[in-house]
Amino acid sequence: MTIYNPVNLPKNDNLNRFAFVVDVNDQIFIRKGKMIAFYGNLTFEAMGSSVVDILARHAFNAPKYIHNFVVAQGNGQLILGDNGNDLACYDLDAANMTIRAKNLLGFSKNVICQESTLPGYLTLLGTGKIIASSNGPVHFLELPCRVDEQAVLGWADCPSPSYRYDYEHVRGFVSTVGALTGFTLSGEEKQVDFTGAGTVLVQSSELELNGSSTLSHLLAQLPMLGKEDLTRLSLSIQQQSQQRR
Repeated sequence: MTIYNPVNLPKNDNLNRFAFVVDVNDQIFIRKGKMIAFYGNLTFEAMGSSVVDILARHAFNAPKYIHNFVVAQGNGQLILGDNGNDLACYDLDAANMTIRAKNLLGFSKNVICQESTLPGYLTLLGTGKIIASSNGPVHFLELPCRVDEQAVLGWADCPSPSYRYDYEHVRGFVSTVGALTGFTLSGEEKQVDFTGAGTVLVQSSELELNGSSTLSHLLAQLPMLGKEDLTRLSLSIQQQSQQRR
C-alpha cells in the first residue's frame, strides 16, 4: 500500500483511475464538490468576489453554469474525484473541445468556457488543461461516425453534431413519446451524428434505460416540458390509445 505525501504525489497527473492531482501554482476553475483533498496553501472562492469576477469575465462565458464552479488559487496539490468515475486530463493547444457539462471538473484560467449550441455541453477554447470524468475509460473515434447519445462525452475540433432518428426502430408508445418530445430512449432509435473532421470522445458505458428505469427517466423529465411539448405528448397518447382499440 502506497501512502502519499506532497513529495511522492504525481503532478498534473492521475493518482489512479478515479482521482487526479492538480499542481496548483496559479488559478484554476474547478467544479463544486469535486475536491477530495489538498496539500499546501489553497483557497477556494465562489463567483462574486471582485478578483474572481475579473477572471470570470474573461474565461467564463456560460452564465447557466457559472455557479457550479469555484476558483482554486494559491500554491499546493489539489486532488479531484467524481463519485468513483474515471478521470482524465486533456491538453488544448490553440484548439477547442466540447464536454458534457456535468462531466467537466476543471480547466485552467487561460481556457475560455462557453455554452455549446447543444444543450448540456460546454465548449472550451484556447490553450490549457481540461479535467473531465467519464463513465468508464474514454475511447477516441475519428469522424464521420454516429454515437449513442448517452455514450457521448464530448468532441474536439469538429462542427456541432446533429441528431439522427431511425424511425424503423421507433415503435410502441414509449418510443413514440421519445421521438416527439426529444427524450433519448436508446441508441438504436436516436443517435448523435458527427460529420466533418475531428475526434469524438466516447464513454465505455451508457445510461441504462430499460424496464421500469425508462419510465422513471421519462417521468423525471416531465416537469421540464413546456406547454407545447405537453400538448404533443397528450395528443400522442390519445392517438396511440385509439390505434390500440
